[in-house]
Amino acid sequence: MKSSNPVFARSAEFNGKGTATASDPSQWQIDLNGEGTPTHTGRGTGRMTMDNVVEKTAISLGLLIVAAAITWFVIGDLNTGDVSADDAAYSKAFIFAMGGAILGLVLSLVNSFKKVISPALVIAYAVVEGVFVGAFSKVVAEMVGEPSIVFQAVLATMVAFAGTLFAYKFFNIQVTDKFRKVVTIAIFSFVGVMLINFVLSITGVLDNGGLRGFNTLGLLVSAAAVVLAVLMLIMDFDYVERGIAAQLPERESWRAAFGLTVTLVWLYIELLRILAILRGDN
Repeated sequence: MKSSNPVFARSAEFNGKGTATASDPSQWQIDLNGEGTPTHTGRGTGRMTMDNVVEKTAISLGLLIVAAAITWFVIGDLNTGDVSADDAAYSKAFIFAMGGAILGLVLSLVNSFKKVISPALVIAYAVVEGVFVGAFSKVVAEMVGEPSIVFQAVLATMVAFAGTLFAYKFFNIQVTDKFRKVVTIAIFSFVGVMLINFVLSITGVLDNGGLRGFNTLGLLVSAAAVVLAVLMLIMDFDYVERGIAAQLPERESWRAAFGLTVTLVWLYIELLRILAILRGDN
């Protein structure tokens, strides 16, 4: 069974095309040689462990946060009362946000489709995505006039992550083939619709952002996105757990870190949008 997760699907180890790794993840724990050790050898000397995954994810998220913080302060105040200064600041924020979003998308696709994960590209993605997150967060915070909304969104993301991990571990959630297929199809469908919505919005066909406006419709769309992000988190947890059990090469920890970073950024952005919409309705 190949991985349906786009982040893991190109990995030779995860998709069953590795040197000696079983193609069915359910067999990874029992694919042993006569001495009771995994037959998969890989090219790395180390093995993927939970410590590896936590360490690489911390590096990725840490760099993202630093890049976001620097971008936040570089943009500066967007509402000083000086029209020309505010216009310049908003233009800077727009350039940072769009540039970070586009480069982040390109790097995410490259990382997702590389058979051998590149730590440098994962780090590059984290930094570039941090620029987008910082710029987007700055604009949203200024829009609602409440900078603390960013901290609230970060806290909500942490709670959602911890709650999903707790449910996955203690309620013994099983990630089946059908689960993977349904979630993957739903995510690709959502992304496709959002891309079409983006094009129609920037060309003026749709007003106020269309499905991504800061209104009731936008709230419903973001709520649906949060559900999808949580389901993707469950898939991430499953692949990390199976990868560790299979004793994949240590470099695959970077792939796991990349997958978790992508999902957490998506979750944060949607939660920030939801909080901003709710603040605007008050």
